[in-house]
Amino acid sequence: MVTTSSRTEKVDLRVTAAAKHILQTAARASSRSVSEFVLESALARAEETLPDRQHFGLDAEQWAAFQTALDAPTRPLPRLARLLSEPGPFDIRLPK
Repeated sequence: MVTTSSRTEKVDLRVTAAAKHILQTAARASSRSVSEFVLESALARAEETLPDRQHFGLDAEQWAAFQTALDAPTRPLPRLARLLSEPGPFDIRLPK
C-alpha cells in the first residue's frame, strides 16, 4: 500500500451534492474524514485494478509457449504491407 506519511500532492474532485452526502455519511460511519475515506477507498480500488495489468503469471508450459511465440519468425501480412506502402491521409505532398 502507498504510504501517506508525507502528503505533498493535491487531488481536487467535483462531485454532486448527493455524492458528497454519501461520502460524508460513509466517512462518519468509518470514523474518518472525507479526505481519508476517499483516499483509502481510491487507493484500495487502484490496488485491485493494477496487478493484472502489470504482471501476469505463467506456469512452465505456458512460459515455454510464450517464448516460442515471441521467438517465432513473423508471418507475411500482405494487406498490412500494402497499407504501409500507400500514402496515408496525412501524407499529402504540397507543391513546391
